[in-house]
Amino acid sequence: MEAKRINLDDYVHAGEGANGESFNHRTDTDVMMKLYNPGKIQQPLDEMLMARKVYAQGIPSPEPGEYVTDGVRYGIRFRRIHGKKSFSRATADNPEKVAYYAERFAKMCLKLHQIHVDTTQFENVKDRYYRLLAENPFFTSAEKDAIARFIADAPDTDTAIHGDLQYSNAIFAGNEDYFIDLGDFCYGYPLFDVGMVYLCCCVSEEAFIQEVFHMPKSLAIQFWECFAPVYFGTDRPLKEINEEVIPYAGLKTLIVERDTKRPMPEMRACLKGII
Repeated sequence: MEAKRINLDDYVHAGEGANGESFNHRTDTDVMMKLYNPGKIQQPLDEMLMARKVYAQGIPSPEPGEYVTDGVRYGIRFRRIHGKKSFSRATADNPEKVAYYAERFAKMCLKLHQIHVDTTQFENVKDRYYRLLAENPFFTSAEKDAIARFIADAPDTDTAIHGDLQYSNAIFAGNEDYFIDLGDFCYGYPLFDVGMVYLCCCVSEEAFIQEVFHMPKSLAIQFWECFAPVYFGTDRPLKEINEEVIPYAGLKTLIVERDTKRPMPEMRACLKGII
């Protein structure tokens, strides 16, 4: 698909992240744009196509527009959500409301994980992890076999999975909630998703949480401790919930090691019950 050429002078810088920057249109206040870092051409196209499919499924998300380029970088235009704020930023700015934001995010995740999707349109999360496992150069053959058995033993479902369920990838404006950054959307057992929430709150290092989520790790852990009983039910002890979720958090090691190209021992610790 050919990208539509845009003039960056028509936009105002609005923010930045690990993959690129966001902009708002100067005159059309209903348009925002996400431009990826230089050299990333296929990734924004893939995300745009995925965002369109997800939006068509009725998943609450910003309406995707065109695949665009400023001549150097490539990106996507979206219908702008006015007054938006991510759940991580809101928690960081208002730590006294951590329970409120964690509960709202948990209810949002519960709704997502009850949506049955057209499985011909999306990848099975198990197939994704099998592929990541096969490509990983750091685990031994015996470790890979054990991880593959764990993946195979997970329940099979046809329900929606965000694929990168960080609390920075969910936003709200007023009473409306939306998921963003949907390039890894797939379907399968919800704990493959919830493992990322646990990883971001309880496993990631202090410096990473401060840089990405703008809060101390103690507040991130508190977010999880408020999230868990809403998502899993108040009749289950937190220790039991954590033990169930931790191996799924450990599977994210496959993604992180792919991106960093080095072993991640602090994340591998979550897999000790498997390998």
